[in-house]
Amino acid sequence: VQLVESGGGSVQHGGSLRLSCSASMFTYSRLCMAWFRQTPGKEREVVASLDSDGTTEYADSVKGRFTISQGNAENTLYLQMNSLRPEDTAMYYCAADIDYDGSWEEALDYNYWGQGTQVTVS
Repeated sequence: VQLVESGGGSVQHGGSLRLSCSASMFTYSRLCMAWFRQTPGKEREVVASLDSDGTTEYADSVKGRFTISQGNAENTLYLQMNSLRPEDTAMYYCAADIDYDGSWEEALDYNYWGQGTQVTVS
C-alpha cells in the first residue's frame, strides 16, 4: 500500500484547506483510514478516521470543523478542514490500518503511512 498526501499549504486563521490522500489499493475488508498530525517535539495525534463500514471518528479538537471522506473511486481519502486555527498548524499524515479492530486513535495500530503534507495557519 502506498499513500501520497497533497493539498497542504498556508492559510489564514478561519480559512479552509482540503487534504487528499491517494492510495495504491483499498481492498482490505477490515480497513481503517485516518489522518494524523504532528508538530515538532510532540507525539503524532489522530485527527479523524474512516473505516470500511463508513464509520467516522474525530478528535474533540476538530469536531464540527473537519470532515473526513472517501472519493467515489474509493482510492482517495479527503480531509476537509474549515475554520482553521493556528493550533491546527502541523504536518498531516494519511495512514492505513489493514487489520482494523476498532482502535482508531493509536498511531501504532496503523501499518502504512504517507510522507506528510504541511499545513500552516497564521
